[in-house]
Amino acid sequence: MTKINAMWQQYPGLAPELTATLTLMEQNIKTHDPKITTAILEMIHAGGKLLRPAYCLLFSKFHTADRQKMIALAAAIETLHTATLIHDDIVDDSALRRNQGTIQARFGKDTAVYAGDYLFVVCFKLLAHYTSGLRSIQINSRNMEKILNGEIRQMKMRYQLDMSLDDYLLQIKGKTAQLFGAACFIGAYESGSSQAFAQQSQQIGLDIGIAFQIVDDILDYAQSSTVLGKPVLQDVRQGVYSAPLVFALQHATPELIQLLKKGPQLTDTDCEHIRQLVIANRGVAQAKQLAAQYTKKALTGIQRLPINAAQQELYQLTQQLLDRQY
Repeated sequence: MTKINAMWQQYPGLAPELTATLTLMEQNIKTHDPKITTAILEMIHAGGKLLRPAYCLLFSKFHTADRQKMIALAAAIETLHTATLIHDDIVDDSALRRNQGTIQARFGKDTAVYAGDYLFVVCFKLLAHYTSGLRSIQINSRNMEKILNGEIRQMKMRYQLDMSLDDYLLQIKGKTAQLFGAACFIGAYESGSSQAFAQQSQQIGLDIGIAFQIVDDILDYAQSSTVLGKPVLQDVRQGVYSAPLVFALQHATPELIQLLKKGPQLTDTDCEHIRQLVIANRGVAQAKQLAAQYTKKALTGIQRLPINAAQQELYQLTQQLLDRQY
């Protein structure tokens, strides 16, 4: 039986649709290579939170909509997200995600590339079959372009000790926030909401995505790899600098600079030292303030939506998500 994250027990109206979303994804994964099929299925059943499809479904509940259609679009969103994660793990040479070995670590980079590419195809098959015209396909294409440009920006900024907060925000707006924004837009637009309401929904999604990524980056300095399900400070080894480190670099000590100059040769001891220096330099504290600003913006946007059960669940979910400890 398809199982979803236990957090959705708090949302009895949403949980069955998220289960159906995961089931539909599973039904659409039919490659000619059993190894690739197995790799993909194991990843989608590894306990991901299904946040993006949840937002898509919730924003679709401000109008009466075909629920099977909305479940299919939620599945397309999560399929796209999973594809980007697989490709991220290849680029970063990551060994662990969601407390299990990554596809590239377990099956090799070739299998991982094909698995990610195949999921892009599944995403657009679902969109083409269920959307009204080409509007949502166009939106998803543009968002994919922005996501990839965010990845390219991140690659160009690796090991840049002069990275600014603006550089960081541009990076995460492309890499993380766009998919949250697309999920909210598609949920609203494809359920029959006006263009203005869909754009309002998209902006809320962008703010949620930015806050989510900042919180994620803070947790990298506050939690263990066991709790997070992936190696901590792995991004620092890869030269990817997030909000806590960017803030700390504004008042960096020579000791921190010298450690960062080691680049990929950083040891576990070095990473722990960096973590302590970032905390001491108030990098984490300032990042929390930034996350709070975007959280407040997202929650204020949700408060302005029409009051119904979906609006209340959106507020509860967003508050819970951005106050999380893992």
